[in-house]
Amino acid sequence: MMLRYALKTVRARKGGFLGAFVALMCAAALITACGTLLETGLRGTIRTERYAAAPIVVSADQNVHRTTVKHKKGKTKVKHKAKPIAERAWLAGDLATRLRGLPGVRRVVPELTFLAQPLTAASAVEKDRPAYGHAWDSAALTPYRLIAGRAPESDTDLVVDRHFAERAHLKPGDRLTVQSTKSPRTYRVTGIAAPASDVSHQTSLFFSTAEATRLAAHPGQVSAIGVLPENHADVRTVERAVTEALNGTTAQVASGDERGPVEFLDAAAARIRLVSMGGAMGGTSLLVAVLVVVGTFALSVQQRHRELALLRAIAATQGQIRSLLGREALIVGAAAGVGGAIVGLPLGSWLYDRFVALGAVPSTLQHTVSVLPLFAAVGATPFGAWAAARISSRRVVRIRPAEALAEARVERTRPAWGRMLAGLVLLAGGAVLVAVLSTLRTEPASTPVTFLAVVVLATAVSLLGPLLVRSAAAGLAGPLRLSGPAGRLARANLRGNAARMASVVTPLTLLVGMTCTVLFVQPTLGNAARAQEREGVRADFVLAAQGPGVPAAAARALRARHDVVTEVVRTTVRVGLDKYAAQGVTPAGLSRTWDPDVTAGTLDDLDSGTVAVSELAADQLHLKPGDTLRLTLGDGTPVRLTVAAVYTRGLGFGELTFAHDLVARHVDNPLAASVLVRTARTQTQLATTLREFPAVRVLAPAEADSLRIERQQANVEVNLLAMGLVLAFTAIAVVNTLAMSVSERVREFAMLRLAGATRRQVLRMLRTEALSVLLLATALGSGIALAVLIAFSVGMTGGAAPAVTPLVYLTVVAVAGLLALVATALPGRVALRTRPVLVATAKE
Repeated sequence: MMLRYALKTVRARKGGFLGAFVALMCAAALITACGTLLETGLRGTIRTERYAAAPIVVSADQNVHRTTVKHKKGKTKVKHKAKPIAERAWLAGDLATRLRGLPGVRRVVPELTFLAQPLTAASAVEKDRPAYGHAWDSAALTPYRLIAGRAPESDTDLVVDRHFAERAHLKPGDRLTVQSTKSPRTYRVTGIAAPASDVSHQTSLFFSTAEATRLAAHPGQVSAIGVLPENHADVRTVERAVTEALNGTTAQVASGDERGPVEFLDAAAARIRLVSMGGAMGGTSLLVAVLVVVGTFALSVQQRHRELALLRAIAATQGQIRSLLGREALIVGAAAGVGGAIVGLPLGSWLYDRFVALGAVPSTLQHTVSVLPLFAAVGATPFGAWAAARISSRRVVRIRPAEALAEARVERTRPAWGRMLAGLVLLAGGAVLVAVLSTLRTEPASTPVTFLAVVVLATAVSLLGPLLVRSAAAGLAGPLRLSGPAGRLARANLRGNAARMASVVTPLTLLVGMTCTVLFVQPTLGNAARAQEREGVRADFVLAAQGPGVPAAAARALRARHDVVTEVVRTTVRVGLDKYAAQGVTPAGLSRTWDPDVTAGTLDDLDSGTVAVSELAADQLHLKPGDTLRLTLGDGTPVRLTVAAVYTRGLGFGELTFAHDLVARHVDNPLAASVLVRTARTQTQLATTLREFPAVRVLAPAEADSLRIERQQANVEVNLLAMGLVLAFTAIAVVNTLAMSVSERVREFAMLRLAGATRRQVLRMLRTEALSVLLLATALGSGIALAVLIAFSVGMTGGAAPAVTPLVYLTVVAVAGLLALVATALPGRVALRTRPVLVATAKE
């Protein structure tokens, strides 16, 4: 019976349920979109290209491991954890000898993969097809076959793939300069090769074996080993034989889809990043969706207060009212869930494409879509709607029918103590989160707490909303009184309908608070890092490269002219399983080009056996000068170093600093990210010295700082995209809630018109109400954002100095104000079209 009545109610009150439907559909679309990203991170396919003809691939272990054993109550628990390393781990080349004699093995092909950037027209090398160098002997792994010319024989011979040859207009006999791990070198193109299968995510350059070994710079090691079985051999049997032959080593054996992560290390690492990103987006979206949906249902139930009170008055029980509202919510939620899930699929694809375009996710990690996100959205939306309806209807169901009828006409003025208490508890919880945030000193730890604090504080505002609206009405009494009849009417509405106005304040507060937080978190961190870099760089000039980096030969050319030169190579290392940003710097003359603000020890002791650590790393790892630090370098090599110094500017220069040569031997790209130069010569003279390196630019420190701003802006774009859906959903909620709030006041507007108010006065009253609510929401949202940003700044930078751009802040407020005014004016004008006599005498 209740289901039939619920269906009739939904059919008869389509307009009343439209707001809840829109909110729920947007929530379902968010869940689906974030779910597809999460699923791509967990199950996304990484298709192999280079190893298409090698059914079995052997590689080094790309993880660091930690095993813990706990003995408790007579039981032993063994827990194993693994974390990926930042660079390619290399494999002992002599392992290929073990595999050549195995039964079923036709051929064993060692593979070398290394940086090899052609220095040609920018249009010839596509951004999504990075160039790598290989030995021609490993062309059989794809396989690549010559379609013109011959194979490379001497150290200056080169074979290029067909796609690159066509874009660069190359043919056999042409010359091509390549920047690899050494100095740029010009090669003669001896051949053009085409792959037998699709290779669309990389550009391949093939060198002679001797030249490839020199450029790879890992003598006696290979990046992988391809195993080609006999034509009729069973691949699984051969794989088991290979695995047994490699017992006792850390080598990993891959086949099938497992070969892709061996080839594309960045895609394998992106899995974790995408899972983290999708989880963070989904979690924040879910919290925001719950807050918005509950607020929307609360307003919907409030608009039906008289109807529900009449049902109570004619003997409907509490259980029947709950059942009715619950079934209505399930019907609306199911329809919205299906619609939102359908919309969420293209939305998730668009998000993935944007992340790929911004470089946050490599295109080699293929977008994966299944029915799981759809089922999650379709299942979660009706449940969320049902829960929101139950929460919103608690009071109207519990009070006596006579009280319900009275409150249907006049809003209750006495405070709801349970609501107030819950609001104060959440306010205290938000304050605790802000306090915790001020103690967090790493970005992975602080970022989720930052957005959680905003949502919790906005929820507290939602619960304390009626009290805040009445307080605002009292505070604005003077200005509203001076603004004429419209202002006095607006003040009366703010005081008399505080609960309705509070439902509008909540999404506006969340919009202002969340947007300001998203926009200013990354600049706060980036500006502090850049400030430390500006203060710490003593160099007169900085070398930067348009290609992969500054070659060591450029630094040697400057040293030959008696300039003080510091090469900087960047990487990421792990101490245990914890990740730390690190750099390698040239120790000679370091104090003349770089000042990290050393507080203990000295950088004079920095060499291949020592390390300098930031104060943050020293606190986390309990280190001081003279202590021993065990860590794993970027390529998985374990080292044991002595702490030489502790410095303060870790945010700008990385948490760990090593000698340049130590780091350069263990990274994929040993070229310097930048070179600091202290000299008495001019910028023009330095450029003349470096004319043999056309890709290297000589920059003043201010110009180098501008490049850092550009890189920072790229990170801001990724973060803004990640949270953009949440902000868009909140903006839709603002418009939706305001439109619902105004649309249900048709009778009120008619009575005002009959009492003598003009149409213009009613619209002016609405604008005054909207501006009053906007002022309150802006103050609350700005206060929340400021508290969170200050705590974030204190924790991450050590100072309470959030980077707030006034123009951007004013734009946020202006957009929020525009949304509020438009969402108020349009429904208001529609409501005033009907003659007031007809509205006043119409049946409710």
